[in-house]
Amino acid sequence: MSNMKINRGLVQVIEKELLEVRKIIIVFGARQTGKSTLLEDMLRNYDGKILHINADELKYIDILSSRDLNRLKLLTEGYDVLFIDEAQRIPEIGINLKILYDRIPKLKILVTGSSSLDIASKTKESLTGRTSTYSLFPISLYELRKSNNPFELQGRLEEFLTFGMYPEVFHYSSRARKEKYLRELASSYLYKDIFDISPIRNTRVLKNLLKLLAYQIGSEVSLNELANSLKVSQDTVNTYIKLLEESFIVFRLSGFNRNLRKEISKRDKIFFWDVGLRNTLIDNFNLFEYRTDIGALWENFIIAERLKYLSYTGQYANSHFWRTYTGAELDYVEEREGDLFAYELKWRKPKKKAPQTWVDNYSSHFKCITIDNFWEFAT
Repeated sequence: MSNMKINRGLVQVIEKELLEVRKIIIVFGARQTGKSTLLEDMLRNYDGKILHINADELKYIDILSSRDLNRLKLLTEGYDVLFIDEAQRIPEIGINLKILYDRIPKLKILVTGSSSLDIASKTKESLTGRTSTYSLFPISLYELRKSNNPFELQGRLEEFLTFGMYPEVFHYSSRARKEKYLRELASSYLYKDIFDISPIRNTRVLKNLLKLLAYQIGSEVSLNELANSLKVSQDTVNTYIKLLEESFIVFRLSGFNRNLRKEISKRDKIFFWDVGLRNTLIDNFNLFEYRTDIGALWENFIIAERLKYLSYTGQYANSHFWRTYTGAELDYVEEREGDLFAYELKWRKPKKKAPQTWVDNYSSHFKCITIDNFWEFAT
């Protein structure tokens, strides 16, 4: 067992929300990121009676999809908090949550869901103005930093970049056990939500698409090339990628563009929320000295860490990459508070300045992020 203590970044935020604001609190995130554990830990300190429902249990599904106020009252009577785990499995959950919220005003409601797609589509219409939503990702450096100093974490960078940051990975000390867990995660859990919530049934295409995306982190992705490789339509590829985004497996960065003719903006880059999962898909757990993809791996890892940090600290930014047809590029560009921030992400060798084309056209702050100075950027 690892002795690394992990304080999840959302605990205090949601605790405060539960006490001070009357909203339905929804926590989205991929499977195995610790959504249930997070809310269970938080509710241990809550002074009130809690009804904890797992949406897999049929007896609850029937009532929570009934639209029947009397049945919903019978279920929740005497409780202060209703906590529904994996709520996306309940048909018509949105309208039923609306009834509970509107008609039983003293009841506090907490909901988790593995897929933003389904709960969002089932709840958006019904719950306008009634929800606070949060996203929970695999463990972040920002969270680890609360109880570990940079020196301790720096010593584990290779481990983080190889096996990723799913909470359970931290429970195992041996490489073999970490690999076994990630292979199980990639083979069973990964696709379950997508098949639960969408009409897609072709696991082969989905798995092959994920593998192709895993090889292309850090590069611009051509939907046309992916479609040709997979022998499906471009629309199908796009639909599958959107589902992978909704299930918190991948995210995309678009090209930054202010309409200079030289700028490329048509294609996106697609990254993984967890690099351990990405390495599992291409079956590469090699030590750093034997890896040829360390630059792309670092780029994926550090951008994901930055986005987790922004999300947990409630900072809003537009995130992009930038490239021109002549080959000038920046790995990461952030627009926030009316300012532009340009970053080059290098594993070892720092880059001293931004490309001249960028400097000539944009007023921005520039920094090169390496393994020696990433703390401020990611935590």
